[in-house]
Amino acid sequence: MAEPRIPARHAQLLAYARSLNPPSGWKVEVSGDEIIMTAGPSVVHQRNLLLVREQFDAHRPAGLMPSENTDLASPNVGKLRNPDLTYIPVTVVERGGNDVPAELAVIAVEIVSPSNPENDLVGKVRDYPLMDIPLYLPVDPREGAVTLFSDPAAGVYHRRWSGAFGDPVPIPEPFAFELSTADLIRYPA
Repeated sequence: MAEPRIPARHAQLLAYARSLNPPSGWKVEVSGDEIIMTAGPSVVHQRNLLLVREQFDAHRPAGLMPSENTDLASPNVGKLRNPDLTYIPVTVVERGGNDVPAELAVIAVEIVSPSNPENDLVGKVRDYPLMDIPLYLPVDPREGAVTLFSDPAAGVYHRRWSGAFGDPVPIPEPFAFELSTADLIRYPA
């Protein structure tokens, strides 16, 4: 099977983004013609991510591994995104390199940033279905809200579940469990 042709502009932006040397703890992402840099997370962010990850790890299917801050690349649509947490096939290690083809990810989890929530709640809701990521779970400690996007087709998610901290989130296959949000905490006011 032939590799998909990458538009020249997308290839240039991805190459430039990969050449950047951001300060320790910063992430670099590409969305269309935009390069996005975000600062490292707070302890509230890290705690919430840990609570979510522990539950996903307990229901992780064989053959998948968790990965935090992994570059998921979709060069054919000009996207390079770096979710807080994703689950990818263990066999991806054999590919080497720093980028993982986004279509191999089974979920992207984001703890919404207080400084740039639009990136997680607008940009990634737009980009992840274009990147063929089946599930997207943004956890928003600003609002105490959780949303699960699923069933991507034709570049958009067709299902959306929304709830508040405290509501169990119905996580579908391949994990198939209810994510408890009772112990998630909000950012300080």
